[in-house]
Amino acid sequence: MLTRRIIKLVLTLAVSAMLPLFAAGPAVGSMVPTAAEVICDPHNQTCIVIVIGSGTPGGSSDAGDTGTARVCTAAGGATVPCFSEAFGWFNDVDGCYYDELSPQPDPSNPMWEGHYPDGAIYAVTCGGLPFGGSAGGWVWRATPPPGSGDVGITPAQMAQRAVDQMRLAGPAIRLTISSDEMGLVGIPVWLWTEVTPTTWGPNSATASVPGLSVTARAQATQIVWDMGDGHTRVCTGPGTPYTEGAVHSPTCEYIYERSSAGQPGDAYPVTATTTWQVTWAGGGTSGSLTVTRTSTTTVRIGELQVLVTG
Repeated sequence: MLTRRIIKLVLTLAVSAMLPLFAAGPAVGSMVPTAAEVICDPHNQTCIVIVIGSGTPGGSSDAGDTGTARVCTAAGGATVPCFSEAFGWFNDVDGCYYDELSPQPDPSNPMWEGHYPDGAIYAVTCGGLPFGGSAGGWVWRATPPPGSGDVGITPAQMAQRAVDQMRLAGPAIRLTISSDEMGLVGIPVWLWTEVTPTTWGPNSATASVPGLSVTARAQATQIVWDMGDGHTRVCTGPGTPYTEGAVHSPTCEYIYERSSAGQPGDAYPVTATTTWQVTWAGGGTSGSLTVTRTSTTTVRIGELQVLVTG
């Protein structure tokens, strides 16, 4: 684990002149510099040198690895990182970086301005120098500043990410007729799905970016079985696994009235579509959405031939 020490300097000399100071061999002391990251404000002579050391050497995270496509622009049109591991998230409104303090200051700290525990206190950095008044550039805000987290994404969009993480699937189709068997006209076909978190539920997941976390919960409510002969069967449960010797399913079945002969492969295509109800909450709001997932199989149906001899 790297220990990062941030050194903020106002430079009147070229940055290149400083780099050899950090590229030199190990120094005596508890902090052994191993690498340096330099961030310079293109509009003044202020640069920020981030020294990384004490432990296994390694690089700092890159702003491009935050998963956001947002492009951040400072005053004058220069492109700047939207996220800095040292200074937090860039605010397009005022051109400053905001980093929520962790842990937050003690409730008695005057920077809370009497608002504790509402909101949060942030370290603010503008143009490479602390800004925001007293307490070394700390400022209290009731809500995260513009630019915090995955900017532009809404809680509803984060809910969709949470749904994607659940990997909800169509039914794990089970029938009383296996793929190598043939059913009969007039004989009930039991319909059910294996019950798992991804095929019926319940299921839940949380999607997060800095400043926003949304938890979604999903539960299937019905399966629509398209039996391939022009008819459908709607079942409001997962169905009941077949019981040896039973005839009728107590929950979900279908009876074919004609043979599948003449169909492609002499089989009916069976399509099962699950409807999932999803509720979510986060970012100070909540909502719901409906998603569907589909699975397919085939079933062969024949007619019972009775031979009568005189």
